[in-house]
Amino acid sequence: MVAYVSGNGIRPGYVIKYNKQLYRVMTAEHRTPGNKRAFCQAKLRSLRDGTQTEVKFRADEEVERAALEQTEMEYLYEDPMGYCFMNLETYEQIFVEEKLLKDTIKFLLPNAKVRLEFYEEKPIGITLQETVDLKVVDTEPPLKGATASGSGKPATLETGHVVTVPQFVQIGETVRVSTTSGDYQERVQG
Repeated sequence: MVAYVSGNGIRPGYVIKYNKQLYRVMTAEHRTPGNKRAFCQAKLRSLRDGTQTEVKFRADEEVERAALEQTEMEYLYEDPMGYCFMNLETYEQIFVEEKLLKDTIKFLLPNAKVRLEFYEEKPIGITLQETVDLKVVDTEPPLKGATASGSGKPATLETGHVVTVPQFVQIGETVRVSTTSGDYQERVQG
């Protein structure tokens, strides 16, 4: 069954079919300019190659929304075949190419629970939890007399992601990082 939404019904996060390709809606701004017809200005990212494009949809235009299947998976490891994920119900393992994971790689640790998105039984993307706890593997020592509200410093996390942390954070500590912005949230007490 094919699901359609109107141009007015497009929301960020939706996966739509446009020009026979799949796109994820990054932003959707609904506009009604004076005496003209309403429309939706949407920023789309291609799921095939990651390119971004802006499209104007009429408010009454029918847009095909892709029916995605989401499966709870556990990330196991990376090898030359790709990133290995295991279905938590069937224990079936699948490999996902690095290009499909894009920026989410910097938040992936073995045993992390994720939602893998499938379209027509092919993996097309991944949804992470809102935050992830990662260990600091490299950062400058804390400055003497630095206050918590002072300037931050760069810290390299166990996945290789670099984030700005407060001066008091030290090597070996665990910090909570947002998977949407990539920013430091708080220090996690171990």
